[in-house]
Amino acid sequence: MTLPTLSLGISPCPNDTFIFDALVHERIPAPFRYDLHMADVEELNLLARRGKLAVTKLSAAAVASVLDKYIVLNAGAALGRGCGPLLVSRTPLPSGALPEKVWKDAPIAIPGRLTTANLLLSLHGGFSGNRQEMVFDEVMPALEAGRADLGVIIHEGRFTYAERGLHLALDLGRWWEKHTGQALPLGLIAVRRDLGMETAQLVDDAVRRSLLYARTHPEAGRAFVEKNAQEMNPAVMAQHIATFVNDYSLDLGEEGRSAVRRLLEAAARESGMPLQDAPVFVS
Repeated sequence: MTLPTLSLGISPCPNDTFIFDALVHERIPAPFRYDLHMADVEELNLLARRGKLAVTKLSAAAVASVLDKYIVLNAGAALGRGCGPLLVSRTPLPSGALPEKVWKDAPIAIPGRLTTANLLLSLHGGFSGNRQEMVFDEVMPALEAGRADLGVIIHEGRFTYAERGLHLALDLGRWWEKHTGQALPLGLIAVRRDLGMETAQLVDDAVRRSLLYARTHPEAGRAFVEKNAQEMNPAVMAQHIATFVNDYSLDLGEEGRSAVRRLLEAAARESGMPLQDAPVFVS
């Protein structure tokens, strides 16, 4: 019997490819096949606004604007503590100074308007400089070339910025954790609502089983992870997976869902648009 096919959007980052390898390559039994669309998360955010993909990775902040079209899975998320976006600078912060005092009006390179990273920068409120949108892996080169004084880095950039001569100005994830007392939702997996709750539940279960397979067969997806990683250093790839794939990725649980709700409410307030009156999570 031919299985139905769902379009699937994920980023090339190691946490996504690690989680989805078994599902994409049919290493586990599943009720659907998947037509893979791999793209930068900001492209996925924009596609979701048009409802283009059946299943997709999204920046957690972007979910607030697409709840009319998508419902969030309990599996596959990037959420945790000590893993948030970093604001980095070309020059070191003077001892004892506050970054928002030194660089209040400085231009900032950001990895997309709809990203959680950009939302956190707005929620912090200390930086009013012009924001320059670019793909996440262009942020550090922009700083190195002097096209921006500050940049918000995500993904594996947190592990490599220092060796490129850049300096930590502000840990936006730590700021969020201190401000809210909750873990930080970075990315979520969502299913289009018009496919129905049963399909969403089946996909949720399949994503969870795909991650469990990856954990018990870590070598199976190594080539897929390495092929798509921006940073090819094996140690960095391993650190990336260890940082962004955790027990919340298996199941958000009530603690994770509470953190997501808190972020979505903040995103809605920042945009001036109320949240859609619809269930947020697959039941």
